[in-house]
Parts: sequence; C-alpha cells; structure tokens
Amino acid sequence: MTTSTIHIDIVSDVVCPWCFVGKARLEKALALVPDVNVQVRWRPFFLNPWIPREGIDRKNYLETKFGSVEAYAGMAARVAAAAAEEGLIYNYDKVSRQPNTIDCHRLILWAGEDKAAAMKQAIMNAYFRDGRDLTDPETLVQLAAETGLDADMIRARLNSDEDVAMIEAQVRAANDAGVSGVPTFIFNDRFAMSGAQPSQALADAIRRILVMPPPPPHEH
Repeated sequence: MTTSTIHIDIVSDVVCPWCFVGKARLEKALALVPDVNVQVRWRPFFLNPWIPREGIDRKNYLETKFGSVEAYAGMAARVAAAAAEEGLIYNYDKVSRQPNTIDCHRLILWAGEDKAAAMKQAIMNAYFRDGRDLTDPETLVQLAAETGLDADMIRARLNSDEDVAMIEAQVRAANDAGVSGVPTFIFNDRFAMSGAQPSQALADAIRRILVMPPPPPHEH
C-alpha cells in the first residue's frame, strides 16, 4: 500500500471532443495503477473564448472555425471513431448550438471533488452523445439534479455571477502557464502531457512521477 498521493490536474473543456476521449482514457489508466493513490482535479479551459454567453448557431460556428460544415465532418469522424474505441458515442451531427462553457465549468466546480468527474461526464454525454443545448439553464439544472445536486440551489446559482470571476481567473492562469491545447494532464505540478494520451502512456507517467526525486528547494 502506498502512502504517496499523486495529483493530476486536467485542464480541459466540456466541448472539446478530445477531452471527452481523454477523460475515458485517464479512467482506464487509473485502473492500470490501482495501488497508487491518485487525486484528479478538473481545471477549466475555454476552447472558444470568443463565443458569447448565449452561444451561437452550430453551423455558423463550424463555418467560422473550420471553413465549412463538411471540413469539420471529416475531422469529427476520426474523433468519433476514437471515442467509440473508448465506449463513448460522439454524434457530431446532433449538436445545433455551440455554447459558451463558463456555466458548465461552474457546475463542475459546485459538484465538489466527489462529484466533479460525474458532473463533467454528464455534461459531455449530453453534448456529444445527445446533442443537448448547454446554453439552456434548465438543461444544466437537470444534469446537475441527475448528478445528485440540488436543482433549486443550482438554478439560483446559475442565475447569479457566483464564481464567474474565479473560473475566468483559472482559465487565464492556464493560458499564462502555456496551456494552449487540451486536454493537458499536469502531474504533481512537475510535468505535463498534452492531448488525449493513450491509457498506457498516462499510467506510465503516473509510475514515473512516483519514483521522481523531490524538486530542489527554491533558492532565495
């Protein structure tokens, strides 16, 4: 039995399809290292910081970002195949509205450490699998309730600016730290891996951090 705890900070966004795949791969990686105590912390990122709070039409978004709906379809098919390998469903043609994700990140924060992963999964399933509108507050309230949070409390909190500044600050901090692609996995604040890494690569990184010598003391 180990006494070491490894922290993995995962910087990701709920509308990032590779983050959807990467979460599943991390969960498989954790199953490969059952003897290691790993604490996962979900950190926010805005894949599309220019999207307004009310979201935009999905077709307009794809044309703006990728040039055309058809150009995206080819890329999306590859992600959908990778998702299927992890037991996930990505119905990229079901999404009709591209959301701003700050409220989704607030939900994950409010879910607390014990429910954050489940909250994130519920949001991503709703978006990627079911094509639900994440700009609709009642959709978010329902997902929160299904994850075990109090619906009325979440509805009131979503109707406020609670933790908006905190989420924005955390995203800025990730940007300032050089995170530009997501998902990014940060191990014990020592080293990072970017992209939807294979499960074995993530498990190997966890083993590697276990035997890493402690960092030298800061010189003053």
